[in-house]
Amino acid sequence: MPYAYDPELAPVALQLGSPDLSDIPAARRYPGPPPAVDLTGVTVDDVHVPGADGAPDVRLRVYRPDTRSAPAAILTVHGGGFVMGSLDGSDARSAAFARDLGVLVVSVDYRLAPEDPYPAALDDCYAALTWMAAHADALGLDPARIAIHGASAGAGLCAGLALLARDRGGPAIAFQYLGIPVTDDRMTTPSMTAYTDTPNWDRPSAAISWDAYLGAGVRGTADVPVYAAPARATDLTGLPPAYVSVMHFDPLRDEGIAYALALLAAGVPVELHLFPGTFHGSTRIPAAVSRRETDEATEVLRAGLGLNPPASR
Repeated sequence: MPYAYDPELAPVALQLGSPDLSDIPAARRYPGPPPAVDLTGVTVDDVHVPGADGAPDVRLRVYRPDTRSAPAAILTVHGGGFVMGSLDGSDARSAAFARDLGVLVVSVDYRLAPEDPYPAALDDCYAALTWMAAHADALGLDPARIAIHGASAGAGLCAGLALLARDRGGPAIAFQYLGIPVTDDRMTTPSMTAYTDTPNWDRPSAAISWDAYLGAGVRGTADVPVYAAPARATDLTGLPPAYVSVMHFDPLRDEGIAYALALLAAGVPVELHLFPGTFHGSTRIPAAVSRRETDEATEVLRAGLGLNPPASR
């Protein structure tokens, strides 16, 4: 199917496929090596923290800026359809957030499906959040100023994490950044139905991803918890303010829009941005619209954490 991609993205879009999730080990090597990482002004350490009861320790990567602007922090969760992704793949953006915002950033190396299906990944994210709040003094944090940030499946995990933290009575989350979020296992939206051949992510990939995460035969049934598929939640009250981004030609577009509107209807402050002419993961391609998304993410998190604007402004 032809798509009206942004002119800067179109030449690359026509050459891209979607990861073949029928071979998950091979898909984990897609789309190749992670980008080069600029660690100027940032100190990086890996730590292991206790997981959920009976679960292994969780590896976290902690990015400490040389100059702190505030006692705030970001917990960032990588994407990858619940089956792919790593700390290395999110190094560049995590380091940039720490340096540009002057706050602590923690990235979580959650367990991947199908080897570790739901709730393993969410449990690991919750363990990371509780560790940050419990060690706020040692980390130089105000535990009321922790934002969560995720893209794609990482955003879906963040949405589930916000629900879980609310229902368990904490830790507090100041802001949730949900970039191209995975929220709905039912896969019935118009964009999910139509986009069967879009770059980087398509309907067949989404089906395999959900089956790996939930287990075969669970997707679309009444047995899916709201923490796994937040679009199923009927009570979104009391959740932290949110930013939701969606890409134009992305199967996930409409479920992201629907989740943003549901948050808004529940009284949650929400900013929603659809980037025209884009597709899933198109921010990796140098283009003006990609730079806008990257810059906006930084500024949205700055506002969400109550940070002062850069001195040059």
